[in-house]
Amino acid sequence: MNGMIFPLLVILLTVVVPLALLLHYITRWRESKGLSAEDEQMLEDLWQDAKRMESRVNALETILDDEVPDWRKRV
Repeated sequence: MNGMIFPLLVILLTVVVPLALLLHYITRWRESKGLSAEDEQMLEDLWQDAKRMESRVNALETILDDEVPDWRKRV
């Protein structure tokens, strides 16, 4: 019985454990590939903020074009 334990232990430690670790981390890597729900919501909020800022800049440029026609040349 003692003669069988050592070779099985060697096989377990050299083949099974590294393979299990490799498969575990491959699975973790695949799960973390995409965006989380929180990240997607943050990205959507940033997109909406950028659209609002763009709209405000366009409105300010329109007002400046009407009131100070040469403002673009000064900048």
